[in-house]
Formats: sequence, structure tokens, C-alpha cells
Amino acid sequence: MAASVDNFLNSFNTKFEAPVRSHLKNVYATLTMSVLAASAGAYVHLFTELLKGGGIMFALLSAGLALGLFMTPDNGKNRGMRMSMLLGFAFLTGLGMGPLLSMAIMMNPSLVPSALLLTTAIFACFTGAALFAPDGKYLYLGGTLLSGLSTLLFLGLLNIFFKSQLLFQAHLYIGLAIFCGFIMFDTQVIIRKARNGDKDFIAHSLDLFIDFVQIFRKVLILLMQKDERDNKNKRSEEHTSELQSPLQSR
Repeated sequence: MAASVDNFLNSFNTKFEAPVRSHLKNVYATLTMSVLAASAGAYVHLFTELLKGGGIMFALLSAGLALGLFMTPDNGKNRGMRMSMLLGFAFLTGLGMGPLLSMAIMMNPSLVPSALLLTTAIFACFTGAALFAPDGKYLYLGGTLLSGLSTLLFLGLLNIFFKSQLLFQAHLYIGLAIFCGFIMFDTQVIIRKARNGDKDFIAHSLDLFIDFVQIFRKVLILLMQKDERDNKNKRSEEHTSELQSPLQSR
């Protein structure tokens, strides 16, 4: 294990020059802070009576913070303000996920940590693939991924009217594949921008945070569906055994 870590660090140091390595460390440190802020928002919704209701207002405020972050260029002096905007966006994102998390916990309390671990593993794998792939290999995915986002939007609007389980499942799996692709695409875009002198690690971490949250949401829903199927099968087997036991006693 130690040898594998050493090989990873040596490969990382060899592939990327010092300024890019420093930028990536800042990006992933900020991403970690954003995930912690989202966790704090989810905790507030789940375990306190603070900030109950106001979902539409919080959604608009969250969108406003993200838009404000993009419209406020990094000048080296406003990083504190921009970091606050990012963490505020992350906190409100976690707060907005509270109803889904509540539903998952009612079904099975282990679903949320399982989804978080699985999302982290997925994110790490696709990040590693992007970091150690040839430079620019996944940049060509940009057009395809944007087309995929348009498809997701169309499926979501279509399903408002048809309420189709098939469309819902297609939206889940296609969305999961698209945001896994975005991890690789965004990672290589960040590297390319860093080499071109763009060191705005706050905006770059926002892109990865959105990818992480979208994958977590879809993984959690899929785990909830699997848990529901398992419970139905278990109840069906118990019902069958109850019907068979009187017959066997005769």
C-alpha cells in the first residue's frame, strides 16, 4: 500500500509542474470544504428546526450565490468574499437535499453513508483517470456532455407530463453517466486553465462540487430503489413461507 502511494505521488509530481500541483491542491482543498459545508446544511435540515420551509427562497438564493460567484472575477483581493459565496452555495445545496436525505434515512439509515462512500469512490476513480490520462484527452467530451445535459432537460420536462417510470430511470442512469464524464472533462479543463495562468481555484472547485452533488443525488436514489426492491422481495418470500407452512403441517 505504501509503495502504491509513493508511486502515485511520484507520478503526480512528474506529470504536473509545481504551479499546477499547487493549484490542484487548492482546488481539492476547497472542494472538501464545500462538501463539509453541504453536510452542515443537510445536518441543519435533518436534526434542527432552523431554516424549515422556504425551499423556493433558498433555491433562488443558492442560484444567486452561484451566479454572483461567476460574475465576480478573481482579483486576488476578493477571495474571502468569493469563498464565502461558494460555501454559502454549498450550505444551501445541502439544505435543499434535506427532504431526499430524510426519506432515505426513514427507509434505511445506512443508505446515506453508503451513497457518500460510493460517490467518493466514483469521484476518485474518474478524477484519477483524468489526471493521468494524456493531456487534453477528455476535452473532446465537452460537446457530447452538453448535448447530454440538453437530453436530460428534455427528459425531465417530458416526464412532468407522462409520469413514466421508464423515463425516470433513463434520466437517472444517463445523468449518472454524464456527470461522471463531466468529472474527467472538468478536471482536464482545470489543468489546461492552470497552465494558461488561470488560478481561480474557487470557481474551479465549484464545477467539481456540482459534479459531486449530482452524482451523490443519483447514487442515493438508485440505492433507495434497490433497498425498496429488496424489502419487497423479502416480504414476498415471508408471505409465501407463511402460506406454505400450514400446508406443510397438514
